[in-house]
Amino acid sequence: MTKSREAPSPERQKWQAFAVCVAVAALTILDLSKVNVGLPSIEASLGAGPTALQLIVAGYALAFGLSLVPSGRLGDLKSRRLMFVVGLTAFTVASLLCALAPSIELLVAARILQGVAAGIQMPQVLGLIQQLFQGKERARAFGFFGAIIGVSTAFGPTLGGLLIAIGGPEDGWRLLFWMNIPLGLAAIVFALRLLPKASTAPSGHNELDLFGIVLLGLTIFTLMLPFVLTTGQGDDPLRWLFLIGFVVFGAAFIRWEQRYKASGRSPVVHFSLFSLASYRNGTLIATVYFCALPATFLLTTLYLQQGLGLEPVYAGMVTIPFALTSAVAAFYGGRLVERYGRSLVVLGLLLVAVGFVALLLAAILTPPEITPYAMGVGMLLAGTGGGFVISPNQTLTLAEVPVEMGGVAGSMGQVGQRAGTAIGTAAAVSTFYSVIAGAGGADGAGLVEYHEAYRNGFLVVLALISVALVLGLLDLRGRKTGKVTSYSSD
Repeated sequence: MTKSREAPSPERQKWQAFAVCVAVAALTILDLSKVNVGLPSIEASLGAGPTALQLIVAGYALAFGLSLVPSGRLGDLKSRRLMFVVGLTAFTVASLLCALAPSIELLVAARILQGVAAGIQMPQVLGLIQQLFQGKERARAFGFFGAIIGVSTAFGPTLGGLLIAIGGPEDGWRLLFWMNIPLGLAAIVFALRLLPKASTAPSGHNELDLFGIVLLGLTIFTLMLPFVLTTGQGDDPLRWLFLIGFVVFGAAFIRWEQRYKASGRSPVVHFSLFSLASYRNGTLIATVYFCALPATFLLTTLYLQQGLGLEPVYAGMVTIPFALTSAVAAFYGGRLVERYGRSLVVLGLLLVAVGFVALLLAAILTPPEITPYAMGVGMLLAGTGGGFVISPNQTLTLAEVPVEMGGVAGSMGQVGQRAGTAIGTAAAVSTFYSVIAGAGGADGAGLVEYHEAYRNGFLVVLALISVALVLGLLDLRGRKTGKVTSYSSD
């Protein structure tokens, strides 16, 4: 008679479920950064113009942002496991459509669908981490989470460049999407086996505020769209009129949500979350930080490939030091935040600022033959700081959020990050391309013009990092004066 296999302990089950969550989060974040190095290849293969290329990057972020909050709310109310699997399945299918796309129009459409799918699954990841862990264990989990996200963000360009080198300059970009398919299918199997089925939905009114969701979607759409359409090359100035819609829809959404809650029902966004200074300040810091970070990697990739003529794989390798140091720092940051709190995030932002200054100086002052290596040193320092920003800030931001609101709280933070990605990328990259366009385009621009373009675009990044640092210092002062609750692992 054979013995039945011993069931895994509850502790082991938690960490297995966590492993599935962070693996899928990594896959999602990789698609925000690895596709950057494929843009020149996509342009050559499908004849894409600047607007289409911008939509491939920022359109993904726009769709991501639009689907986050309703998906997070549905996960909180119904089943995070179900929403996770739905999002992951849609992401895998969309990746297949991207890989097979015969035209730039179909690639953009599939890429936007992929962004929607990513927005469905990401808030479930944050909600599940909130559900699975408490206190010091949660800080440790967010440390691992931050390390994985840091590696995914920074290692994406290297992985993308390697896949393009394997697949060739014409169709190598398709491998960027093909790799998602076996990974997505495997993740679906593990998700069905390992993720908890239990719901944390509160008792009482658990209906979905559909009209509120529509108003919020229109608010996010009209905010992000003009930035998504900003390329720095002959953009229509009328696109900024969408910001009027942002003000109108935003005001209507706030008023509707207040009335909806006053009637005794459960709104899409609990504005009481923003009365928590720790949540409000942490969300603002993350939003501004993510304005700067993806823009940095995209600017660097464009400069190295177009300005210095590096192959995608070598251009991507410049970010490896950031990936490695940010992973190590995020791992330890998840533990050190218990002792140092917001001070750790402020230190991280200072290191990021210093590293980015070193990165800029290396790009424009060193001889071209050593520039990539010198830029790698700046990335090394900035990565160390970045690891002390993401996971500790995530822990501090969600420390006081009730578990039953974990999904929607995490998704609102992700909306800020995705909006930040679109806005920061548009501001920095349009500044970069405006210099190149003034020099007669890529064919007419020389290294001097690329130095100027990179410098001007990077000044936008440094301004954003400075704003994040100021926000961190203000939050730190509030914690010392008692206006903001200090982090506690109890």
